[in-house]
Amino acid sequence: MAVLWLDDVSADDLETVGGKAASLGELTGAGLPVPPGFVVTAGTYRTFIEEAGIDEELFAAMEIDPEDSAELKAAEETARELILGADLPESVADEILEAYRSMGGEEEAFVAVRSSATAEDLPDASFAGQQETFLNVREEVLVQRVKECWASLFSQRAIYYRQQKGFPHDEVDIAVVVQRMVDADKSGVMFTSHPSTGEPRIIVEAAWGLGEAVVSGSVSPDNYVVDRETATVEEVTIADKKVMMEKDPETGETVERDVEEDRREKRVLSDGEIERLVELGRLVEDHYDTPQDVEWAIYDGDVYMLQSRPITTISEPAGVDDRDRAGDVAEEATGGPGSAGNAGSAGKTSEAAGATDGGNGDDDVLLRGLGASPGIVSGTVRVVTKLDHLDQVAEGDVIVTEMTMPDMVPAMKRAVGIVTDEGGMTSHAAIVSRELGVPAVVGTGSATRTLEDGMTVTIDGDKGTIRRGSAAERGIEEHEPVEAMRPETPVKPMTATEVKVNVSIPEAAERAAATGADGVGLLRIEHMVLSLGRTPAKYIADEGADAYVQELVDGMRTVAEEFYPRPVRARTLDAPTDEFRELEGGEDEPAEHNPMLGWRGIRRSLDKTDVFEKELRAFRELWEMGYDNLELMLPLVNDAEDVRRAKSIMRDVGIDVDKRRWGVMIETPASALAIEDLAAEDIDFASFGTNDLTQYTLAVDRNNSNVAGRFDELHPAVLELIAEVVGTCRELDVDTSICGQAASKPAMVDFLVEEGITSISANIDAVRDVQHEVKRTEQKLVLDSVR
Repeated sequence: MAVLWLDDVSADDLETVGGKAASLGELTGAGLPVPPGFVVTAGTYRTFIEEAGIDEELFAAMEIDPEDSAELKAAEETARELILGADLPESVADEILEAYRSMGGEEEAFVAVRSSATAEDLPDASFAGQQETFLNVREEVLVQRVKECWASLFSQRAIYYRQQKGFPHDEVDIAVVVQRMVDADKSGVMFTSHPSTGEPRIIVEAAWGLGEAVVSGSVSPDNYVVDRETATVEEVTIADKKVMMEKDPETGETVERDVEEDRREKRVLSDGEIERLVELGRLVEDHYDTPQDVEWAIYDGDVYMLQSRPITTISEPAGVDDRDRAGDVAEEATGGPGSAGNAGSAGKTSEAAGATDGGNGDDDVLLRGLGASPGIVSGTVRVVTKLDHLDQVAEGDVIVTEMTMPDMVPAMKRAVGIVTDEGGMTSHAAIVSRELGVPAVVGTGSATRTLEDGMTVTIDGDKGTIRRGSAAERGIEEHEPVEAMRPETPVKPMTATEVKVNVSIPEAAERAAATGADGVGLLRIEHMVLSLGRTPAKYIADEGADAYVQELVDGMRTVAEEFYPRPVRARTLDAPTDEFRELEGGEDEPAEHNPMLGWRGIRRSLDKTDVFEKELRAFRELWEMGYDNLELMLPLVNDAEDVRRAKSIMRDVGIDVDKRRWGVMIETPASALAIEDLAAEDIDFASFGTNDLTQYTLAVDRNNSNVAGRFDELHPAVLELIAEVVGTCRELDVDTSICGQAASKPAMVDFLVEEGITSISANIDAVRDVQHEVKRTEQKLVLDSVR
């Protein structure tokens, strides 16, 4: 017989029907709600390849080096040509079609056609996801889909995996499950125990429509964590479910479509549905006496079990196949998100510079730039070309300036909006505006010349436009920054990778802490210093060393107090000389042709040790006050000699470097290449400053409009440096983190999580999105390892 019904199949039939079908037969026999179906047996496949005379050539084609991607591809192509090119005996095709027709009743049935290999869903190995699945199949293509499932036994991934696990290719057969489709209203996956720890917690993921969207990763599903014993929902994370998969009523094909706006952020599962899933999850695990990974679907209120297999990752730490991870990263670095991200940035710049805004008309648009901080607001223009103009900025004004400087922060706090001639998404204006929650448009090119002092304008920090007149006059609705308007997630996503926040100014501490971040990945001391209006040397000369130290203590204490006991990583002074030259006392600063490459960071601290010592005193005093969550970070180090000299000064001011947490910034290719030497100095962490690392690696000034389009943190060279540092630090037990603007990009987040970074620090407005992106990526890695 070529066909067996699921009702007649059990675990004893593994060699006949494969792991998936045996599991479905067991579930059916246990009385669980499984859609009806049948199995084209593994023996049918074996008979087919032998009678067609392709078996010897097929298995000979598998004698390859699995590490050679070209040989893998050739083996897959050969197998596919042999299997799809051979005719299926008419008697076998007739038996398959007869069984199919008996499932349809009065209408032709839609079925799922799933591979079920004899070395699949085993207790100690999960081959799932390596063979094909076809949804919404009908009679005219059913036999072809069965053959395509057979051919998928020789996909590149399946060939490689069998080689790694020691399964001979000629000893593995494949059956095919043909099962009535469930036109799911909602669907997903369920782990009956925690997939890594084995704790009695059921993890449920749910999305709208067919489960293929969840399994394939094309949608971020809701996540529910449930105590298995009490059925108590411990954690709910509601995702923004942008797309869903469903059957096209006209063609019967599975299609992807956008989810309606009112359902995108709506909870998928009700409490009653969760209780039913938990009940079924208990029954499944009790039946098999081992934790299970279950695919399920809900249609018209009824829950169906579509598949169940053992969780194979509990006995040892869940991991992703190193080769797969390396392949994914390489693809991301060279072709996918890296390129897309760059193109996207260019596209956005182009759109900001020349696109039209439908609906409101373009005749009132005065300027366009980059929407650097979200929100729409109206106010009176105050053109600031000199620092002494800052006193003219009143509450409710819009600051218009060439570019903002740290000493402008007090005025920026009073303003309702910021507009600049120069700068990009990582400029001072952009970063501080986002932290303050003030809408901003940067890089307009001519705002200080086009906009007149005293005129009323409306700035749109989302689209990057500046319009004449007030929002009310133009019928535009003002709104708060986007991050303040997002619906609150019931519980902050739990992630293994820490998600921290960047803080530029102490006044933003409360708002930063409210994000639920795991700490502060970057607190910039220079903003506290430069807001004093005087260079450090001038301030110390006028007010005394103790007063200077106290200013630093007060600023850092504000943030450390707000976040305690969450860690706060503060960076010592890193201001280029052109910023100091704008302050009182700045006339003593050297005139540098390119300050970004000049006297800044640790090199200035080591040359100007009297000021550096005052900074270190502030750290020491805060530690003595009990703020043990404070961590010290040294910027712009190049080599171990920089670190050794800094350690010596730290000891001189009374800091026990063996008891306090401190580390370095990785902002130059030199420091990335010297990471082993830096780690040998007993640093606790290494943190990437991707803004500078990208500039120095690509020789691109991100604030220079002539070359800003070439600024790409996802450039393969930058990613390679990051990957090497993370890998080395993992071996040497040194924490790694990132605190540059790139940490807010999904493609960078995915890359970093897969590489194994310890923490990611994002700007205030991006923390929530990064938390969800990290969780999604971590779940994908766990799912990949399980499947």
